[in-house]
Amino acid sequence: MDSVDRQLIDALRGNARATYAELARVVGLSAPATHERVAKLEAAGIITGYHAAVAPEALGYAMNALIGVFITDSADTDELTGSLTAIPVVEDCWFVAGEETFVIKVRVPDVAGLEATIRALNSTPGIARTRTTVVLSTKFEGRAPAAES
Repeated sequence: MDSVDRQLIDALRGNARATYAELARVVGLSAPATHERVAKLEAAGIITGYHAAVAPEALGYAMNALIGVFITDSADTDELTGSLTAIPVVEDCWFVAGEETFVIKVRVPDVAGLEATIRALNSTPGIARTRTTVVLSTKFEGRAPAAES
């Protein structure tokens, strides 16, 4: 990756719907050359996808929480990952160092939804207990460092 690739990544993170002509102006290349570079970044797995950012509240998910998942000594982390993936309100899952084995982010409609999620987690084979932190407000989210040269 060179400085042009890093500029392209930053530009796409700012506006994933930018045209190749718009991106070309940013990096000082032709649109076809820019298209080729973006295709190479995608093929290399550096750009992993494009998505629409949606306001969860607009879909009825007004509450989110971070839940630390403590597992039993005999639990299989791959099986638990599958179990966590099957819970629709689990938005993110991180395998972490520390007391917890996983920290998950859940988005639920309300307190009752959070309670049901915690109950489901605690009844999952391999999960010993959970620790929940309710998010009161989000100051910023989804921020990633700039692609420095």
